[in-house]
Amino acid sequence: MEITKNTKIGELLEVAPEKAELLLEAGMHCLGCPASRGESLEEACEVHGINVDELLERLNA
Repeated sequence: MEITKNTKIGELLEVAPEKAELLLEAGMHCLGCPASRGESLEEACEVHGINVDELLERLNA
């Protein structure tokens, strides 16, 4: 699965639960929140002040 800015957090965690560690390291500590699961990666990064392009590089490496 290629992870993009439009990938939903919930979808990512269902397909690749091991990526949760990278999200937590980046500062997304609300992965269990029902609202966060429906957000795109880009939306979540905006809320948390995270550079989405840098995170995408790490997630897709």
